[in-house]
Amino acid sequence: MTSDATYPSLALHIDGEWIGQGNRAIHNVVNPATGGTLAELPLVSADDLDRALDAAERGFAVWRRTDAATRAQVLKTAAGLIRERADHIARIATLEEGKTFGEARIEAQVAANLFEFYAEECKRTYGRVLVRPTGSRSIVVKEPVGVVAAFAPWNFPIGNPARKFGAPIAAGCSVILKPAEESPGAAIEILKALLDAGLPTGVAQLVFGEPDQVSRHLLASPIVRKLSFTGSIPVGKHLLKLAADTVKRTTMELGGHAPVIVFDDADLDQAVQMLAMAKSRNCGQVCVSPTRFFVQEGIYDRFRDAFAERFGALKIGNGLHDGVQMGPMANPRRPAAMARLIEDAVSNGARLITGGEAIGDEGFFWQPTVLADVPGTARIMNEEPFGPIASLTPFATLDEVVERANSLPMGLAGYAFTQSAKRAMLIGDALEVGMVGINVATTAAADAPFGGVKESGHGAEDGPEGLDACLVTKAIHQQ
Repeated sequence: MTSDATYPSLALHIDGEWIGQGNRAIHNVVNPATGGTLAELPLVSADDLDRALDAAERGFAVWRRTDAATRAQVLKTAAGLIRERADHIARIATLEEGKTFGEARIEAQVAANLFEFYAEECKRTYGRVLVRPTGSRSIVVKEPVGVVAAFAPWNFPIGNPARKFGAPIAAGCSVILKPAEESPGAAIEILKALLDAGLPTGVAQLVFGEPDQVSRHLLASPIVRKLSFTGSIPVGKHLLKLAADTVKRTTMELGGHAPVIVFDDADLDQAVQMLAMAKSRNCGQVCVSPTRFFVQEGIYDRFRDAFAERFGALKIGNGLHDGVQMGPMANPRRPAAMARLIEDAVSNGARLITGGEAIGDEGFFWQPTVLADVPGTARIMNEEPFGPIASLTPFATLDEVVERANSLPMGLAGYAFTQSAKRAMLIGDALEVGMVGINVATTAAADAPFGGVKESGHGAEDGPEGLDACLVTKAIHQQ
């Protein structure tokens, strides 16, 4: 690949119309590999948001009465269009977010898979018939919850919008989506696929704007009946308070700080290979990225050295260039945060094994970094780093590591590596997280629920659970 891909013009989409800048404020979208501006993004006004709410309300009235087969066909067709356009969409995502083209292309395929899954799953929103005497009948049915206000972060500019659109559209809801202003282009392409597949006017609105203004405006409206948010814990708590005023249904996928437990009977080569790939994925800017590495004492030194060698040897560069294994961080805030966390860890007694510095004067590149012997008091063991830093610390026993792994208020994902079937079962049961990977470093699939516990949120996206989160249950009694 070369970096000569053309970035598209940007617009809002409200009530079937693509809307440009006009008199609206703008946000400059930046290429994290160069620091240069890619395009100007128009931001919504209060009048735009009112129009989006009105359109979504009308769109819901139409879409909720649309049969499941028609909804399924729209999603299936959109999935096919995303596959056909995968290279185009992936280039846009790489330009605006920084991840490698290969990762972005996989992300497009995952989005298509999710739409296909929900195309089939929307036909299975079964209710039930209750046992009643002859002459009376009681049934339980599921209905779409209503207009969904959805907020997506910048780290998966293709996959996050697909998640926010997929389940609500399958359920018969309409959606007002606000993706991140830092990575808008890919979200626009996902919506274009749905519209080209026949999604009716008003079912999907796409807005960009000042986050607090948009969230307060949308969540204050009784038209919106559900909030779906992916992002940080502090922002999630703020939105939950806003949603509480009108008692909206909520799905919250918040931050994580995933423990990785490598037992002394683990396949060391397998663990090193999988974890180095997982940690470098999207430059570590992944909510389920392995972050707290607990390695059993018997193999600690060997794992540390092997992991640091493999992780530190990654080829860093522009994600559109051939052979690059890790791109830049997405914005200038992230390298600054990495520097603060590493400085704090070292001052608390951690050892810097490899990396630890920014790369070059152009873009937002950071060296793959390994910290060893990191104490539990260091900030990086208590705050999600959201970057390419692996923090290693030894442990002795199963009970000890379970206590340490579960010590934080977050509980999104966790990982363990062991060749013992009994130990795998014990650790899978013991980790207080929503998703566990054992001898694998992935936790997401179209047919599996994705979500956390504790302050990492509630509810789930993906799987039948994601569809169910967009439905309400009604009991009808008839005589």
